[in-house]
Amino acid sequence: MKSNYIVLRTNALATRDIFRSPSARPSAGAPLDIVSAELSSLERRQIPALTRDANVVAVAPAMPLRLIAPVEVGDVHAAAQDMTWGVKATGADKSPFTGEGIVVAVLDTGIDANHPAFAGVELIQKDFTGEGNGDQHGHGTHCAGTIFGRNVNGMRIGIAPGVKKALIGKVLGQQGGGTSDQIVNAILWAIDQGANVISMSLGMDFPGFVKQMVDQNMPVELATSRALEGYRSNTELFDTLAAHIKSRAFAQASIIVAAAGNESHRELNPDFEVSVAPPAIAEGIVSVAALGDGAGGFTVAPFSNTGANVSGPGVGVISAALGGGLRSMSGTSMATPHVAGVAALWAHQLSGKGKLSAFELLGKVAGTASSKGLKEGFDPVDVGAGMVQCPQGE
Repeated sequence: MKSNYIVLRTNALATRDIFRSPSARPSAGAPLDIVSAELSSLERRQIPALTRDANVVAVAPAMPLRLIAPVEVGDVHAAAQDMTWGVKATGADKSPFTGEGIVVAVLDTGIDANHPAFAGVELIQKDFTGEGNGDQHGHGTHCAGTIFGRNVNGMRIGIAPGVKKALIGKVLGQQGGGTSDQIVNAILWAIDQGANVISMSLGMDFPGFVKQMVDQNMPVELATSRALEGYRSNTELFDTLAAHIKSRAFAQASIIVAAAGNESHRELNPDFEVSVAPPAIAEGIVSVAALGDGAGGFTVAPFSNTGANVSGPGVGVISAALGGGLRSMSGTSMATPHVAGVAALWAHQLSGKGKLSAFELLGKVAGTASSKGLKEGFDPVDVGAGMVQCPQGE
């Protein structure tokens, strides 16, 4: 039986195993790889022969992707403050940097381009879903507002309001679904368009993949096994893709930031913690946990998956609402654009010094995150390096 597989190709020579060899990763001093992705209808037995092609660096089944849906959504009728708590918590309000000259990509449900929060921003949109450009859901609009939104109703919502060019890849449809081949192609598109920071608030739909195969009359046990294999090979494919992006560091500084997921339930049981989900778990992608702001300090959100690299404000986040105005949402989806915005400010700072590279940028984002302000008794595994912090000086 044939299925759709993502085939990642490069001009670099290497030997491969059935899905991907460690030698697929670029070596120091290697020439710049040109990576492309294609969707091929293959039988499983064809994969070993395909991976013997020296230009094939990864093969993985196209798996369903789903929106990392907010756990709470609420309308905001009037701004009671001059900035969101996330702007203050990350130090964006005191930073001399704005993200000017930095290109940000948001791979999500699209964007409401007519929202006042995006006035003056060059929005380059590309649809990977077949639904057409625009946002019919609202999630992508909210995330974009947190990264580079202008003030709305007197409230500052954006971490990096100096960003003047944004790439909007619509990879999730109106119902919040997509496939992993869409996100791979969107990442490659964003890199080709000059993105310095790529923000993604989505995850692989493992149960959906199992159901898809069961609906094709595959036994549950076999479908689960195939889904696990697909889960692993997709993670490795994103590893390879991130390594490719790193290999281009001397030509273009780019990092990927992704949500850890909202499957934990610490409110039911403190031990009910789910690990970071793909693609955020892939090596080379910055995974993001969600923090809330309480009387005793910042605390990990009960829904936030554990094992992330860094944390960002993710509870009660106010940002742009579909159709205009503001809306409050909670989730690691909301924490991720905070980290992307902080990365844009660091990129602005580094570019002014002539030191902007993927390695420097990643080091600043992760290396300056802080546990200061976290409520006593926090688990380091839940928050990673801590709350991300914006650059404060030259």
